[in-house]
Amino acid sequence: MTKLKSRIAPSLIAALVALFVPQAAVAQASFDAESGIFRLDGGDVTYAFGLGEGGVLKSIYWGPRIAASDRLSVPKLGDISSTDPASSIDAQEYPGWGGAFYTMPALKAAWPDGNRDVVLRYRSSKLEPNAVVIELADIRRPLGVTLRYSIDPASGIVGRSARITNNDRVTVRVDEAASATWSLPVGGDYRLHYLTGQWAGEWQLQSRPVTAGSTVIGSRRGTTGHEANPWFAISRGEAREDHGPVWFGALAWSGSWQIGVDQNPRGDVRIVGGYNPFDFGYRLLPGQSLDTPVFFGGYSDDGMGKASRLLHRFELDTVVPGSPKPRLRPILYNSWEATGFAVDERGQAALAEKAASLGVERFVVDDGWFGARNNDKAGLGDWTVNSRKFPRGLKPLIDRVHGLGMEFGLWVEPEMVNADSDLFRAHPDWVMHMPDRPRSEARNQMVLDLSRTDVRDLVLETMDRLLRENDIQFIKWDHNRDFSEPGSAALPPEDQQRVATEYVRNFYYILDELRRRHPKVEFESCAGGGGRVDLGVLHRADQVWPSDNTDPYDRLRIQDGFSRAYSPGLMMAWVTDSPNWANDRRTSLRYRFLSSMQGGLGIGADLNKWKAEDFAEAKRFVAAYKEIRETVQRGDLHRLISPQDGSDRSATFYVSRDRRQAVLFAFLHSGSRLSKQPAIQVRGLDPAARYRVRPIVGQPGAESPVQSGAFWMSHGIEVPMTGDFQAEGRIFEIVP
Repeated sequence: MTKLKSRIAPSLIAALVALFVPQAAVAQASFDAESGIFRLDGGDVTYAFGLGEGGVLKSIYWGPRIAASDRLSVPKLGDISSTDPASSIDAQEYPGWGGAFYTMPALKAAWPDGNRDVVLRYRSSKLEPNAVVIELADIRRPLGVTLRYSIDPASGIVGRSARITNNDRVTVRVDEAASATWSLPVGGDYRLHYLTGQWAGEWQLQSRPVTAGSTVIGSRRGTTGHEANPWFAISRGEAREDHGPVWFGALAWSGSWQIGVDQNPRGDVRIVGGYNPFDFGYRLLPGQSLDTPVFFGGYSDDGMGKASRLLHRFELDTVVPGSPKPRLRPILYNSWEATGFAVDERGQAALAEKAASLGVERFVVDDGWFGARNNDKAGLGDWTVNSRKFPRGLKPLIDRVHGLGMEFGLWVEPEMVNADSDLFRAHPDWVMHMPDRPRSEARNQMVLDLSRTDVRDLVLETMDRLLRENDIQFIKWDHNRDFSEPGSAALPPEDQQRVATEYVRNFYYILDELRRRHPKVEFESCAGGGGRVDLGVLHRADQVWPSDNTDPYDRLRIQDGFSRAYSPGLMMAWVTDSPNWANDRRTSLRYRFLSSMQGGLGIGADLNKWKAEDFAEAKRFVAAYKEIRETVQRGDLHRLISPQDGSDRSATFYVSRDRRQAVLFAFLHSGSRLSKQPAIQVRGLDPAARYRVRPIVGQPGAESPVQSGAFWMSHGIEVPMTGDFQAEGRIFEIVP
């Protein structure tokens, strides 16, 4: 068989593959020397760019997949006016700030002699499996840029990044460095969608027309940030949730970032994203390089819903740890809302016993277990077990948790330090600050200067020792304040603007190294809630905490926004007590569970205050969640009725990849007995299959008649509810 295969021409192999494998599963990178066009084909998408006159690398096409035989051409533009020559509006793939170019550049640099003109031209290229590597260089100076393009065979999502290399004998300062420039054709009917928020109110979906001028979103805080997330979607015409063209993108960077959407005088739309140029300056010594984050972009021909599902599949299959088959998220209990800082061995063991009785699979001790940590004013930086609270160390509690059949986890915040800590008293210069300026505090803490290798190594070794000395399966890694005064005592004045970039690189290094040394330990990214969620940290964290706000009604909107960019299987959602601390809202335990079961389920309530009936009801929901967990965490999400739309109800629908199971979550925010809600039309089922429908948790015999998938999708299902903050759930299962 091996000998026979070796005699078949590669072109014939490709033809045979095309016959037996659906086009959406085949990816290809190609170059047509005659036309000068590069193509990336994957999923249902084609991305193409090519060589224009003088070696200008131009954008050509990004949209629905076209046939391999279809011919594309490099556009030729004429001048509009003396103020807008063709070079100023060329849709370049990676333009430098130089020549007659007036729109947003991808690269801006400066030399010691004062030159700041960067004009990049094509030099060479290389094809790799599902990828293209392009070499550009400045027309006069030895400054090189290596562009890397890759395409995912299943989703058609393109990954783009740049490496900027100083081949000169003098130092070059990079003032702006984008990962990619994406171009869309001329049009007046585009809408931009993006996510904004604040602490306890993250993931709010915004939408506005794309018009002449620029819209810029980003973070200048050194982290991904609560105020905006590095994701965008641009729809066209009448595109909605389930139909129409949508282009989308997500930046894999956990530091200061920026995405700009610009429409030039001719009407072309461009998206430029990468490092935030605010307070950014990166000196490259001779021979040094700067790598940008990867900027991923995709296309959907079936609306915002398909765009999200493509991203979800891509994240689960290629980005997160354990991909393409990441572990399902265990049901966890976190002790924070029950005990706050008042943790001790006896109290935590009692909570663990109660959590285990519910069917919980992971028990997490939150803040207060270390140093002099009796409140938020002391202890950060001293990651040793508090001997008064745990006189025998953590081992007896860990053994007890394991004996109850649960994994053990801990909360940490190793990037921060309190002034009242042994670490700060020993190394006050290890705090991020400007020379001869005050060190500001927020939440009574300061940010360690992780751009320093000695600080990086201390944090790594401290966390490594914690994991070596204790049988821990899970770390909740928190980050409760953003950067301010981003200066470093270890860097010379001319390199101070590298602090934020080096900080994130060293943060990644720590997590990568901890995962290498402790491959069975899982990590959660938390930053005062959803302040550090992006494809960069998700390459290293198994799950994320989207918001400190656990109110189940508020969470519906938060979770809806989160799902625009990130898979629900990565999102932790806790059942906490009523009334909720955030707004004093009262809701039933049923409502709280059904709200939280739309992601990775957790419980954060004070179990010491629960009654017997609460335990009995919670146990039923925990058991039901285990039955549907894979569908929720790994299936396709359909947002049937979005809480962002202002309706008095909302609904989500999760369909397993094989379409044998589906789960409906329906919520009534307010309703009267005098009004009747219309049936909910579900999506994504096998129209020819027959499905039985039953409540997630309900009375036996409450099943609906067996009907076809086509029936449920066209006729719909009635989910009667009356009153405020009501919730119902239904499980759809194929009948053999």
